[in-house]
Amino acid sequence: MVRFNGINHLVFATRDMDMTIRYWRDLLGMRLIAGIGDQHYRHYFFELSEQDMIAFFEWPEVRPVPEKDHGMPVKGPFSFDHLSIAVSSDADLWELQAHLDAAGFWVSEVMDHGFIHSIYSFDPNNIPIEFSAPARGIDLRRNPAMKDRWPSAAAMEGADPQPGHWPVPDRPVPAEERLIFPGEGLVLSELSKEDSDE
Repeated sequence: MVRFNGINHLVFATRDMDMTIRYWRDLLGMRLIAGIGDQHYRHYFFELSEQDMIAFFEWPEVRPVPEKDHGMPVKGPFSFDHLSIAVSSDADLWELQAHLDAAGFWVSEVMDHGFIHSIYSFDPNNIPIEFSAPARGIDLRRNPAMKDRWPSAAAMEGADPQPGHWPVPDRPVPAEERLIFPGEGLVLSELSKEDSDE
């Protein structure tokens, strides 16, 4: 079974990269660790944790999505509700709340969800963001909890992956077919090599 170890990066879009940098780097404190682009686009990466990043494409014609409250039902085409970013403690929530409020961003009160405490806000691109601190003594990864009063049939099968629902590959990809093709970000590895040579 594949072992996942985090989210390498989540990618959003902005029409104003400088405004986005001011929010994610300067207000929230996430390092701007990479950027690629040309006269048609930019693609920048912010460090969220040791293994996770948030990234943005800057496209001149993109418009912010209409503001939508976190978790409110929608109709029609839709793919994303909100992003929850983990912080270490409730003290971090109070600090973020003060920073967001001072910068003129709407921010909610601290909410108790049983397993986490959270505040809610929006970035300058109207991306709905939740900041979540762990609740003391609750670990859903160690003790999964299905409290849905009307759970789906698949959910009733339990927390662990269930075999038999998808075809099993009949062979691994042969070594001679394991090709890796060049992408736009290849220029970042060239810069890293130059830095290590100095």
